[in-house]
Amino acid sequence: MAEMKLIAQNKKAWHDFFIEETYEAGMELFGTEVKAIRGGKASIKESYAEIKNGEVFVTGMNITPYDFGNRYNQDPLRVRKLLLHKREIAKLLNFTTREGYTLVPLKVYINERGLVKMSIAVAKGKKLYDKRATLAKKDADRHIQKTLKAYNQ
Repeated sequence: MAEMKLIAQNKKAWHDFFIEETYEAGMELFGTEVKAIRGGKASIKESYAEIKNGEVFVTGMNITPYDFGNRYNQDPLRVRKLLLHKREIAKLLNFTTREGYTLVPLKVYINERGLVKMSIAVAKGKKLYDKRATLAKKDADRHIQKTLKAYNQ
């Protein structure tokens, strides 16, 4: 069985947000966009998701136009619809109505069946002191691992 192929990842999301829950969503794409994604030409660094009229949309996702798509290419920054079940959208709406919660895209990938999927997360923004605490904990863990590795050799 084939593995999932990672296309784009938002590493900064883990630094800027506390990740509460993650969901897998399909994406409504045109043919040339799918070809560009398969070529690895997608970015979700500045993107976010929002719920409008009972549907979830991702804004700010950049898919570079396909080289051979000519007039069939779409706007690289157009708003794209995410495909989720109604009960998942209801859960997301319940989360995002609370103060401080938002929907953040984590990664875009191609699953085992060849479908383009996006992993989105319900996230709560970190304060500056939370970011500092996370970095300090990461440094301490790294130092402990380094010490243990040197001790075991």
